[in-house]
Amino acid sequence: MFPFMAQGHLIPFLSLSLQLEQKGYQITFINTPLNVANLRRTLPPSPAIRFIEIPFNPSDHNLPPQSENTDSLPPNRIFDLLVASTALEPGFRSILNNLYNSENPPFCVVADFFFGWSISVSHEFGLCHVIFSGSSGFGLACYFSSWVNLPHKNCDSGEFMLPDFKEAGKLQVTQLTPSLVAATGVDPWSKFQKKNLPAWAEADGFLFNTIEKLDRVGLSYFRRKFGKPVWAVGPINLPVTGGSPTRKNEKCLEFLNSKPPSSVLYISFGSQSSITASQMMQLAKALDKSNKSFIWVVRPPLGFDINADFKPEEWLPENFKTILEDENRGLIIEKWAPQMDILSHESVGGFMTHCGWNSVLESLSCGVPMLGWPMAAEQFYNAKMMVEIAEVCVEVARGTSFDVRSEDLKEKIEEVMSEDGKGKEMRKKAFDIKMMIEEAMRDEEGFKGSSVEAMEEFLQAPLLMKKMNNNTNT
Repeated sequence: MFPFMAQGHLIPFLSLSLQLEQKGYQITFINTPLNVANLRRTLPPSPAIRFIEIPFNPSDHNLPPQSENTDSLPPNRIFDLLVASTALEPGFRSILNNLYNSENPPFCVVADFFFGWSISVSHEFGLCHVIFSGSSGFGLACYFSSWVNLPHKNCDSGEFMLPDFKEAGKLQVTQLTPSLVAATGVDPWSKFQKKNLPAWAEADGFLFNTIEKLDRVGLSYFRRKFGKPVWAVGPINLPVTGGSPTRKNEKCLEFLNSKPPSSVLYISFGSQSSITASQMMQLAKALDKSNKSFIWVVRPPLGFDINADFKPEEWLPENFKTILEDENRGLIIEKWAPQMDILSHESVGGFMTHCGWNSVLESLSCGVPMLGWPMAAEQFYNAKMMVEIAEVCVEVARGTSFDVRSEDLKEKIEEVMSEDGKGKEMRKKAFDIKMMIEEAMRDEEGFKGSSVEAMEEFLQAPLLMKKMNNNTNT
């Protein structure tokens, strides 16, 4: 297992490792020293999962000391870490060489889509190489196609089609990350992707944390584009991370138990995303005017230290928190909440989310429709997929550089949370997808769901490849 150094990459790889451990496989998890130390603290010791540190010195790449994870860097330096990660190649080759010559050599490398260079290194040792993405097939397909079909910055209408992914429909320039909007084909980001993306064609397969029926449009793109196996093995359960959950669990449960079914809106923008102070104020006003019950996980607004101590009251209307909590209509939670406990409660009827794929899967697994507020990376494509294909989401805003109005937010909150009309339709479709996910994960005598079958096929692929190589060599 070899993920890029970011929580959104490390955690899905760790989850996949835990799932494979339960199936009796030995896992070697490779990452930089600080990330390995943090992961070791997260997991109880297990003889089946071995961590190996790959040498990396941030200072060699003009990065601040201990900058081995995107969490420790401001947004404008994340690309520098991505470029620096290419320097891991010699260390990766050395680790594979040692493993290859050990008593129990590996038979498959599962690596990050940012590490295209690792494919040829794996093949030097005759190892099967699979790219794993913790995001949706649709999201990664939009991302890949957008990069190989530059430029987009001269798009006069603000809309465009991807020539090799027309089934995605029209994309809007506002759904692209700043690096994609600015990309010319010769800028630093473009130069990185021109080396990284073509290497994917040499991978032996693609593994996605998604569901076949839900994500068929995106998965079909990769099958057509590369002619390689594509396995949808999700949803992969994520390990619980966060601070002292006990008191928060009790507080949330007490609040939810006091509410009717499907009446509470849950609001959380993930562990790494924040809206602006102005947007936070408008959202608070919208919640107040909507008269809907809610649980809101509040973090410091954009531009402030996301990990610092803070008081939510500083960024909310005067007495907002006190009045709503006294009325038992709203619950403000600081920084972290037991998300799956909340989403799985019958009182929750909607989820305002940044559309990170893990959050989307958790919402769908609980049959909860969404209000999408994508902010970065493939979140814009996930929102598009949920709105246009799955039809279980209403997009309320896009990014943090635009003003939002409380009246618009209130209208969309009421639309999703309504007992009839579109709200009722979306809850029905979300429930249908919940059933689809449960079926994909079923593993019973006489029936194996699509995700179970895909996992079995993936686990057989490296052995088949090894057998073919042995036959070729003899």
